[in-house]
Amino acid sequence: MSSFARTLTLALALVSGVLTVAAPFDGAQGDPELADGSSSQPAAAPPATDIYLVSLPGGLGSMKEAKPSPVSVAPGYDNQPMFSPDGGRILFAANRDGKQIDVYVFERATGSVSRLTETPENENSPTYLPAGVGEPGGFSVVRTEPDKTQRLWRFDARGRNPQVVLSDVKPVGYHAWVNADTLALFVLGPPATLRIAAVATGAAEIAAEGIGRSLHRIPGTPRASFVQRESSGEFWVKQIEIPSKTIEPLVKAVEGSADRDMAWMPDGRTILMSAGTKVFSWTRGGTGWTEVFDAASPSLGAVSRLAVSPKGDAIAIVVAEAQK
Repeated sequence: MSSFARTLTLALALVSGVLTVAAPFDGAQGDPELADGSSSQPAAAPPATDIYLVSLPGGLGSMKEAKPSPVSVAPGYDNQPMFSPDGGRILFAANRDGKQIDVYVFERATGSVSRLTETPENENSPTYLPAGVGEPGGFSVVRTEPDKTQRLWRFDARGRNPQVVLSDVKPVGYHAWVNADTLALFVLGPPATLRIAAVATGAAEIAAEGIGRSLHRIPGTPRASFVQRESSGEFWVKQIEIPSKTIEPLVKAVEGSADRDMAWMPDGRTILMSAGTKVFSWTRGGTGWTEVFDAASPSLGAVSRLAVSPKGDAIAIVVAEAQK
């Protein structure tokens, strides 16, 4: 797109009240793991992280006393967990051979881990497809292609038959399915933008700038959430209504949260966000964040990404790998 066309597009969006502009995040451009903003610096190696499962037999209130069990603690990168619709499986991305990132799956019933993709390319952000898209168990990924292009692809349940989902939208960093035809996308900058894409047409409209990597469909609603940096330097969790593109601020991000990683509880009312070794919760109508878990107690590292099971009976947490 030419600079004139981009300027015209942004101007029209501003007139319509759709686009919200904020200060860009700091971060590296390149592979999705480190793609949080507008820098043109090459991506560094992915961080050494592990994934643990925290059971919630008594609901969120029981998280503080829960004992995490390992999902994947192999040396190196284990990250980006997502539960299956029935909660029985957890997809995640891992680098097991030191060459590239592939998709793996953890079976909660047996504790077994299986590899789903084995390709020369990186596959990040594995996400189960919504009903109506492909066969049951299929998943989408952000794939780094041989020429370093980052686009959204999908695989079948066995990790085969890759297909491009949005051929003309790039470079994609992260994504969340709102429904079978609608996606919320983090597209690399500068600046990083939130785009609402229609699979049927391939069109992707800019809705906000200066966003972070944590994108989610809000359970039980036609909305998605994202985190945006304001011109004041504050970070806010916001929601966007689909298809009106109306944006509403919800709550200021937890102080000290490095990446503002968050997840929704199944009720669509409560948000979890990590900061250091702690996890905090906020519920609509509330005045602030409440600590619900500290990974330092079971001697785990700083918490980053979070994923909640559809039934709300467990939370997957990503923690910094212990120094050896």
